[in-house]
Amino acid sequence: MNDWPEGWSGNNRGGDYRGGGYGHGSASAQPDGARVMRQVRRGPSAPPQGGVPQQPSYGDPYGDGYGNGPDQYGGGYDSDYNTGQVYGSGGPGGPTGHGGRGERPAPNWRRRIKVTAITATVVLLATTIGTYFWADSKLNREVDLSKVIERPEAGEGTNYLIVGSDSREGLSDEQKKELHTGSADGKRTDSMMILHTGSNGPTLISLPRDSNVEIPTFVGSESGKTFPGTGRQVKLNAAYAEDGPELLVRTVEANTGLHIDHYVEIGFAGFANIVDAVGGVEIEIPKGGMKDTKSGADFEAGNQTLNGEQALAFVRTRYALAGSDLDRTKNQQKFLAALASQTATPSTVLNPFKLYPTMSAGLDTLIVDKDMGLFDLADMFWAMKGVTGGDGKSMNMPISGNSANGNLQWDTAKVKQLVEQLKNDETVTVSSN
Repeated sequence: MNDWPEGWSGNNRGGDYRGGGYGHGSASAQPDGARVMRQVRRGPSAPPQGGVPQQPSYGDPYGDGYGNGPDQYGGGYDSDYNTGQVYGSGGPGGPTGHGGRGERPAPNWRRRIKVTAITATVVLLATTIGTYFWADSKLNREVDLSKVIERPEAGEGTNYLIVGSDSREGLSDEQKKELHTGSADGKRTDSMMILHTGSNGPTLISLPRDSNVEIPTFVGSESGKTFPGTGRQVKLNAAYAEDGPELLVRTVEANTGLHIDHYVEIGFAGFANIVDAVGGVEIEIPKGGMKDTKSGADFEAGNQTLNGEQALAFVRTRYALAGSDLDRTKNQQKFLAALASQTATPSTVLNPFKLYPTMSAGLDTLIVDKDMGLFDLADMFWAMKGVTGGDGKSMNMPISGNSANGNLQWDTAKVKQLVEQLKNDETVTVSSN
């Protein structure tokens, strides 16, 4: 007896079941929840009468409406069963699967960190290389030491001749007035120092501009003409005034026997600009203060932060000092070492808003020899910082008194010993006194 409504049979209840439709009152032992999914037809179903393709049905959310997608209700199916795919099995696209609408995979943090690190490294490397070539292009390599003749043999370590000139180049009339530089033509040397760097710490030696020296035979830097030595005795700064850096190097080497490896010169404007770029330099003014109308110095005793204008006045002052030029050289050493120490700090080196203006201010006005590189310049500044930090020594060239012409006479024996220690890169034991 058939208990189904009239017109219904086991073959048309809710689908194309075979064998009596188990799970719906049939005698099958298979549980109701395990009925199998119908096989998806792979080919397109025939269009309805009239040849117009059927539009996607409600039951075709992922298919194309023609039986080509995973239709559950309206698409075409094979007449056979799918052998193995069971409803609720968690397959692709199912409730627990990771199909087209499943949850996103977790981010790969290790890969992201690696990519970020590589990117940062590339940017830093590119910036460093760019900065190097920018700075290297700004160096004014104007001094040709190959023009210097009869040079002494090079020793251990490196010797820099550092010159502070009174060049007014680049200064306006107003700046000349503010800086108390005057308006003299040409340029002379206000300070000269030898900086030795090596394995036993740096040594900074001031050469007083009034030092008595002999002008040796030399070749003119511009004319190429040879000028024989005549035994002429002059102040050291006269050699620079006569034929510039090349003759100054020639004169220092001839009178000391020490080989000069590199030459560095800076003028008034460059010096003041560097000080301003680093935000001023702290210096201790000695007891009694300092006042000099010619240099413009007017300082009270104690620690003070000097700007560019004040710093220039400080290093140029000599008439207000008891030891005149000898005391001035000590102040110059003191200030240059403090400037180098403040420049080579993380607050300057790691701050592009201070680093680039400082480098630009210095490189624009520095004059160096043709073989000078940025690494040589860095070595010089770090050595200057070492002098301030107590890792080195600063002194004047040993003086024995005045010569017959009134110039300062070097102590010949001490100078010879000093030069030998520098040549051999030994610890300097010679004193200025």
